[in-house]
Amino acid sequence: HVQLVESGGGSVQAGGSLRLTCVASGYNSGTMGWFRQAPGKEREGVAAVYTGTSLRMTAHFAEGRFTISQDNSKKTTYLQMNSLELEDSGVYYCAAKTRGFCDPRPYEYDYWGQGTQVTVS
Repeated sequence: HVQLVESGGGSVQAGGSLRLTCVASGYNSGTMGWFRQAPGKEREGVAAVYTGTSLRMTAHFAEGRFTISQDNSKKTTYLQMNSLELEDSGVYYCAAKTRGFCDPRPYEYDYWGQGTQVTVS
């Protein structure tokens, strides 16, 4: 039984930083991804990493500002978000898939966390 638990969301002023954390249990390998969804908008991929490798994907809007990383020993995936903008507000989700490499499409992922709210003002 795979469980993903996110934390680290909150309220921050524009230009500030947040680090999101996703702890996985019951999951060994594959791709871990971060997604976000703003009210009235579709869920979109932010970044993904193939477990235990340097293979990463970062959405264009996140390049240079967001960094995905992993601590495999802790089965934890992080999303460091810097220079946050108003448009970055939304619910951020951690997701995992067991087959294939990094992918920005939400429907490719098998498991999801409950989400953590990020509000930039």
